[in-house]
This record gives sequence, C-alpha cells and structure tokens, in this order.
Amino acid sequence: MADTDNLKERIKALMVENLMLQIPAEEIGDDTPLFGPDGLALDSVDALQLVVVLDKNFGLKIQDTEIARQILATVNSMAEAVAKHQQAEG
Repeated sequence: MADTDNLKERIKALMVENLMLQIPAEEIGDDTPLFGPDGLALDSVDALQLVVVLDKNFGLKIQDTEIARQILATVNSMAEAVAKHQQAEG
C-alpha cells in the first residue's frame, strides 16, 4: 500500500508542476474529480498534458479517448492505471 501512496504523491506533484496548478499537491484529494466544476476543473489542454506526463514519467501510453476519460478521472484512477502498467511491464 505504501507504494500506491508514494505513486499518488508523485502524480500529484507532477500535476502541480506540469499543469501549474495554484494549489499545493497536499490539497489534491485522491478521489477529487480532476475535470468538471465539482473538482479541480481541469480542461482539455490539461488532459493532453496529463497524458504526456504519464507517458514520460511512467511509460503509460493512453491512445483511446474513452480510456483516457476513465484513467484521468482522479488521482486514484491514474495511480491504479500506472500500477497495472508497471505490473504488466514486469
């Protein structure tokens, strides 16, 4: 479980750094929606940036829009996708 927590913290830090968010990583909830008015209200440009960040930092390639929506929903969903990708890579 500690690995998952570390992964979530790293993803949050990368989000703040790459998306130039105005909130600290510690204030991003694991289940906070990243898109829409009830969450961080990220936009499509942020989504593209997140796809690049996940590929560059974790080797996770996301090419399908519907899958991207599921993966980029929350920090938890991104961490889960990265963890599955890392397990598959061995």
